[in-house]
Amino acid sequence: MIEAFGTLDDGRTVDRVCLAAHGLVANVLTWGAVVQDLRLANVPYALVLGFPDFKHYPKHSPSFGSIVGRVANRIRNGHARIDGQSYQFDRNVLGRHTLHGGSEGTGKQLWRIAAAGDDFATLTLTLPDGHMGFPGAMDVTATYRILPGPALEIAIDAESDAPTLCNFAHHSYFNLDGAGDGRSQEFQVHADHFLEIDEDLVPTGRIVPVDGTQFDFRSTRPILLGDAQYDHNLCLSRQRCACRPVATLKGAKTGVEMVIETTEPGLQLYDGVNIPARTQDLPGLNGKPYAAHAGIALEPQAWPDAPNQDWVDQVSLVPGDTYSQVTRFVFG
Repeated sequence: MIEAFGTLDDGRTVDRVCLAAHGLVANVLTWGAVVQDLRLANVPYALVLGFPDFKHYPKHSPSFGSIVGRVANRIRNGHARIDGQSYQFDRNVLGRHTLHGGSEGTGKQLWRIAAAGDDFATLTLTLPDGHMGFPGAMDVTATYRILPGPALEIAIDAESDAPTLCNFAHHSYFNLDGAGDGRSQEFQVHADHFLEIDEDLVPTGRIVPVDGTQFDFRSTRPILLGDAQYDHNLCLSRQRCACRPVATLKGAKTGVEMVIETTEPGLQLYDGVNIPARTQDLPGLNGKPYAAHAGIALEPQAWPDAPNQDWVDQVSLVPGDTYSQVTRFVFG
């Protein structure tokens, strides 16, 4: 089912596509390709954070459920060299760095519905050459599909007419208990290393073993560990792989479980500490304002700041090649 959900300041309509199959319901917006709501049969609450009213999304959403890009995460100094040329991108963090493709990245664009059915929706978007400073006109396709399991699959494909950078991420915040501190959820991930970051949350270039650190989630444990904070890339592999299980999240109170399967080499773990700074006192899907740590963002993607690091090949895209990501959230 497709229905009007809101209106942008310029008068354009934002639609919502309601998908339902196999005991899972997912509502997807054309603005930002946002998963606005996600619910399991017989579970009386939303599994993700979001707003019930569209008018709050453009100014107050901390990327709730969106597809961020064309380059997810941070690029140091908003600068990179691509195919021998120097490029300056939109610096939308601290006036210094680029985050999620800039202030008008894909998570803040109006996508078009190319096709939709009861259990799937395909959205498309074209970014013009020079958008947010990035070279190349880019065609992006995102297909949301509910699979048996049940699972929500998100497949993202992109092509560019010039050498460019490409790294998309789905940015839902999960609370499988429906309320309370999201850090109480139990988490496990197949990651032996993480990326060290500086005070601006940008990678320093050091790839650090998780042994003996707050980032050792190789065995299942609650995310909360003393005063530890998380906005880090957990290293799954050096390159994109066939889609495989990489992490598990489980509600501490309800036992609702989610397995993440992805093709991506990294998983960004963000503990949601700054959620209230954006959402303020606005009601969320549970009818109440979200507190700090109300949900945990788990974002499959390439490693951040790739164009300025020795893992730049993870995000390089040239004409004739196709970027392809598949991520599945499998519920049990």
